[in-house]
Amino acid sequence: MTNHTIRVVARMIALPNKVEELKAVLLELIEPTRQEPGAIKYELLQNQQDPTDFTFLEEWTSDEALNTHLNSPHFQAGAAKLEALLAATPDIRRYHLLA
Repeated sequence: MTNHTIRVVARMIALPNKVEELKAVLLELIEPTRQEPGAIKYELLQNQQDPTDFTFLEEWTSDEALNTHLNSPHFQAGAAKLEALLAATPDIRRYHLLA
């Protein structure tokens, strides 16, 4: 069974003294993103063993829907705040479900 939606795994590592600030910025993205056309799933996880480690699990109907999200005002506003909060560049990967 193949699924033609786009899956995204976006991992971010907070600076140790910026965990709560990063969490607040990421949480602000959830509700407006879930309302976007083409958003199927948008979940934020925090690693139980390492609280600096955050991961979004996303599913989109198409690349176009994902690209619209990346250019949305709420995403752009959140992204502008990230540099001062992150220990490294975010690791963002797009996938297709194979089975």
